[in-house]
Amino acid sequence: MYKEKIEAYMKEHTQEMIEDICELCRINSEKMPAEEDMPYGPGAAECLDAALDMAEGYGFEVQDYDGYVGCVDFDSSLPKQLDILAHLDVVPAGEGWQVTEAFEPVVKDGNLYGRGTADDKGPAVAALYAMRAVKELGIPLKKNVRLIMGTDEECGSSDIKHYYAIEKEAPMTFSPDGQYPVVNVEKGRLGGHFTASFEASSQLPRLVKIEAGTKLNVVPGKAAATVEGLALSVLEETAEAVKKETGIEFQFVSKEPFCEITAIGTGAHASKPQEGNNALTGILTLICRLPFAPCPQIECVKKMTALIPHGDVNGKVLGVNLEDSVSGELTLAFSMLTVDGSGLDGQFDSRVPVCGNEDNVLKVIKDKMAKEGFCLLNDSMSAPHQVDGDSKLVKTLLKIYERYTGKEGKCLSIGGGTYVHDLKNGVAFGASMPETDNRMHGADEFAVVEELVTSAAMFAQAIVELCG
Repeated sequence: MYKEKIEAYMKEHTQEMIEDICELCRINSEKMPAEEDMPYGPGAAECLDAALDMAEGYGFEVQDYDGYVGCVDFDSSLPKQLDILAHLDVVPAGEGWQVTEAFEPVVKDGNLYGRGTADDKGPAVAALYAMRAVKELGIPLKKNVRLIMGTDEECGSSDIKHYYAIEKEAPMTFSPDGQYPVVNVEKGRLGGHFTASFEASSQLPRLVKIEAGTKLNVVPGKAAATVEGLALSVLEETAEAVKKETGIEFQFVSKEPFCEITAIGTGAHASKPQEGNNALTGILTLICRLPFAPCPQIECVKKMTALIPHGDVNGKVLGVNLEDSVSGELTLAFSMLTVDGSGLDGQFDSRVPVCGNEDNVLKVIKDKMAKEGFCLLNDSMSAPHQVDGDSKLVKTLLKIYERYTGKEGKCLSIGGGTYVHDLKNGVAFGASMPETDNRMHGADEFAVVEELVTSAAMFAQAIVELCG
């Protein structure tokens, strides 16, 4: 019901929708230092104001929650039923843009290029146009739909914490900030942070320092170490053997009496460590093979390397290699490490399946590390998120996806967390099609115009069927 009318409406309003997306995408809304009434800086505030003005111009009720979140209601006098949760903040532009500049959106070959076109301004505007279609086509609703537009999804989602401290969650929520068909399971997360200290030693040969990693959620593609008192020939011979085992490349710069070592692997997102080749664990493998003078530092590094060895991306040695049929295997990426003469500080990113919890993951790792002299600083972890695949929300969205795309609708489980991770009945629905790589967070991010139009139509159908 209404499919033909909705599709005709979206076709007629495609150009207008693209222009509205471009208006928002011209604004650099990355997080900046807070100012008065601007918790995430002037860019995010400008974008939120523009989006609310846009919605108000289309006849909707709007509300600003202290600059953290803006909301658009279909009809606030109706009972609360469906929230659509999108965000207007973006990651920084970065380098390497070729089709256009990051904040100068353009349409080329059917794609809309620019920062935020796919993540998540394009889908946010598509949701607004879904509400417009229902309103302007005169389709009656018995319950309210609210579009919630946040401004801090990329940097911790404090915006949503602020909003839900004021408002209750709707009976159903979907976020167009994931992928199709429907993401109803998200793994839990343990961002492990551990330390150790040891007595300094100046005996040669010695390890001076290790520095590896840039962010907790990134498998390091490079790692660096400085050593003293080892011949270059010894380093190169050992490195060649380690390279054959691990695939990690090593480069050396001799600065007598020191030598700087760089390990080169392949970076990846920490939720999929198997897709990378970790330079951090690679350089630790090398360090453990070198003939350093015995000392507490080297013993500590060897114990640490044994706990998270190169290639162990499932926490097998730590005793947490859990797996279930719903969400798959636990993954663990050793992502950050600094070592000096008297201590070390390390971090790992573990994505935990539905069967995991603090007892069988956090406590197990904490105890195992403590036995080897490491202090895991974490006292809690983010629990997995699961919405019943047979719920009305999920079944309705899957049916709509199949009807509008002709593709199989099925539930997905992901290692990453979305905007709805902490909501009882929240799932991710789009807006990335399975076959499309939108280059989110990268240079030349884009959204396929036809896919945005289809998404808007599916969102409208979802509003009709869930709120009608």
